[in-house]
Parts: sequence; structure tokens; C-alpha cells
Amino acid sequence: MRMLCACLLFGALRLMAADPFTGTWKIDLSQAKFSQKPIRIELANGTYKCLSCDPPLTVKADGTDQAVSGQPGLDTFSVHVVDDHHLEIAGKKAGKAVFGEKVTVTPDGMTTTTEFTSHPPSSDKPVTGSETLKRVGKSAPGNAFSGSWAIENARNFSENALVFTFAQSGDSLKMSDPTGASYDAKLDGKEYPYQGSAQTDHVVLKRINERTIEETDKGGGKVLSTARITVSADDRTMTMVVHDRTGRVDTLIWNKQ
Repeated sequence: MRMLCACLLFGALRLMAADPFTGTWKIDLSQAKFSQKPIRIELANGTYKCLSCDPPLTVKADGTDQAVSGQPGLDTFSVHVVDDHHLEIAGKKAGKAVFGEKVTVTPDGMTTTTEFTSHPPSSDKPVTGSETLKRVGKSAPGNAFSGSWAIENARNFSENALVFTFAQSGDSLKMSDPTGASYDAKLDGKEYPYQGSAQTDHVVLKRINERTIEETDKGGGKVLSTARITVSADDRTMTMVVHDRTGRVDTLIWNKQ
């Protein structure tokens, strides 16, 4: 009996080790490390420019929907200058809201706070949260929002933006989240459909080792981001290092629930 128990325990441990990604995971924003590559904005003479966007974006800052191309998940973009310290930004796809932002710059012009709401295509519940950015370098000519900014922290994200469920089985991995985003892909380096996202339509997964995979998200035939995801030896935490198409590198820590 003791030998049988030992064999069963060994088999269970092997199963756990073989599927380290399986479970529900939650991002811990307090441990996130955000890229310090500047976000470059120019707001002057009635025109808003995102110089660090890929591709760069230029629209009239008159509050109307302006047609844009090459921006993942968007076909119009609007900027409304409320006053010298408040800005409202919105993006739409086929007339439907994709996201909205309310941006506030401090009186000294050194910090901005962005409160955002995004609307996942597969859910009637929006994703909300806020980010604080600090000015990098000197102020730029034009409005107080002009210049280079780096993300300092993110907070108050709604639960549906933080929780993800993975189910690993051999060489396959399934992902789902509360917004309706999901994929079911093999770890073979081939493209598979990514459902329920405004930006991503395909995913590519590669196994690096037993506890590490590489995920590449694509949209419209272009690579949007590549992430190296590693589960800790005790199966309690997961680290994701994300390289996006603009050259930013962010690190997220997930805790198993």
C-alpha cells in the first residue's frame, strides 16, 4: 500500500510539473515594471500628434472623429481639449467606442493622470483603470500636455482586466478572460485564432522549456507584441516580459489564485 501511495503521489507531482500554466492567475500591478521609453506627444495649433505611436498619429484636436489608418483596432480617433489641464481622447471602430480617456496634467506640468475606459468587443462590461505618467526632460512648446512622458504606475484596474485562466494539456494551451477574449493554440510556432479582442486576431505560441513559453500576438498580419512567460518553480507566480511593436518592454507579475 505504501508503495502504491508513493507511485500515485509521484504521478501526481509529474502531472503538476507537466502543466505549470494551468490555473487562474491575477496580475499584481504593485509589482509591475513599465517601460521608461518616452511616449511623445505634441499638442499645438489645434493639432494633436502622437509621435511615438506606430505609425505616428496626427489629428485635429477639435473633438470630432478623425479617420486614422494603421492603428490596431481603430478607424477613428478624437481629441477634445477641455482646458489647459484637461484632455479627452477617444477611439472607435466602425462607429462603436473602443476606448475613452480623461487626461489631467498637474499645475506644474510634470505629471499626468489618465483615467481610461475600454470596451471589449465580446463583453458588455467595460475595462477601467488609471495610469500616472511623469514628464521626461523639459516641457515642449505648445499645450501643457506636449512633451515626453513615462509611465510611473498603474492602479484601480477593474477585475476583468487582471484575471486570466489558462488550461494546459500537453502541447496545447487555452486562455480565457472575463472580457470574452480567448485562444486555443498548440505550442508549435504556428498561428491560431485569437477571439474577442479589438486588436489581436491571431496568436503564435512556442515552448521554450517546461516552464517558459513565448507568445506572439498579431493583428492585421502584423506583430503587435511578443511575450516571454515563465512560471516559478513553486507554481505560485508567473512572470511576463512583453516587448511591443513600438520597442517598449514591460514586466508583469501574476499570482495564482
